[in-house]
Amino acid sequence: MLSDFWPHGGVAEQYGVLRKDGKTERAIFVIDKQGIVRYVDVHDINGQPDNDVLFAELARLEPQAASAWSTKQAETEAALRKAAQAAPPAAAPAGERGVILYCTPWCPACRRARAYLQERGVQFTEIDISKDRAAAMRVRGWAGGYETTPTFDIGGAIVVNFDRAKVDAALG
Repeated sequence: MLSDFWPHGGVAEQYGVLRKDGKTERAIFVIDKQGIVRYVDVHDINGQPDNDVLFAELARLEPQAASAWSTKQAETEAALRKAAQAAPPAAAPAGERGVILYCTPWCPACRRARAYLQERGVQFTEIDISKDRAAAMRVRGWAGGYETTPTFDIGGAIVVNFDRAKVDAALG
């Protein structure tokens, strides 16, 4: 992992993903053991790459390691799906509006959502789906199989992505 931005930006510039405004695109470069770039995937900074595509590319480069990893990953995902189904998000207590923000630390939209809720004095619980895999599986269920962040659970109303109108409507 590498984060490279202006005024530095040397690596991002060499790879062609440094914007004129000094920010970078979200880019994934898979480089093999010989130092050859084997895969490039460039998204806007707010875009989310498809992990399954990336894993397939890594498996193509290291088939033996990928086979063992894939088996373990399938077992883990099955266990997480079972845990997510057994432990759905807690409903807000009667008479209270519970707000849960599912996010990741690196997500720009999560930072905006967090600030939005704080500016309005909304109490919320934050769950980092990069650390809580059962929560990540719940988000996948709500977001069509993707770990889309931010995702809100506002008193049982689910809002996938930071849609202010939907968040405001759910908050009342």
